[in-house]
Amino acid sequence: MTQNYAVMIDHTLLKADSTKNQVEKICAEAKQYGFASVCVNPTWVKFSAQQLEGTEVKVCTVIGFPLGATTSAVKAFETKDAIKNGAGEIDMVINIGALKDGDFDLVREDIKAVVDAANGTLVKVIIETCLLTDEEKVKACELAVEAGADFVKTSTGFSTGGATAEDIALMRKTVGPDLGVKASGGVRSLEDMQNMIDNGATRIGASSGVAIMNGLKSDSNY
Repeated sequence: MTQNYAVMIDHTLLKADSTKNQVEKICAEAKQYGFASVCVNPTWVKFSAQQLEGTEVKVCTVIGFPLGATTSAVKAFETKDAIKNGAGEIDMVINIGALKDGDFDLVREDIKAVVDAANGTLVKVIIETCLLTDEEKVKACELAVEAGADFVKTSTGFSTGGATAEDIALMRKTVGPDLGVKASGGVRSLEDMQNMIDNGATRIGASSGVAIMNGLKSDSNY
């Protein structure tokens, strides 16, 4: 059972003051527990890939993070650079303001620019649910599907709120059974994780992966 949980966790370290020792630690933990990936900022991708060489743990990184307000060209460049450095999964933030403006073509093409740049590498689309209405959440998920993404993801963990079971259920209902749904932000215990899974999540982003695996509760916000 614990192994099944482990392969659903992206073990996450995205704080601005993250140090090399901390990144090395989460890589060691990811190897120990068999997590799906470590999720780190782009500056740590190459180092993390070296730490995880020869294992099944992937390096996940974030693009246009945390605001989503960089241009599509910049997001595409970030994506290519990250993959060149060893990233095996890409979590990109949508252009949230464009979505709220109703500029759906821009949002779709922004996601597609990353999907195209990834060239087959798995892409998760962060829609930042805490800033959206339910109607906007549905539209963001639909646009991610249209753009060819592999996952939709709730949150950066750096805005006004994280994942909720209600949002996961809405996202799953919108994208159907085949696309991935990632819950991130505020998943701090095994109970939290199970609640997200029960509502349709297939991946969990958390800095509390070790605490979750040990059945404990963490005070981490991400």
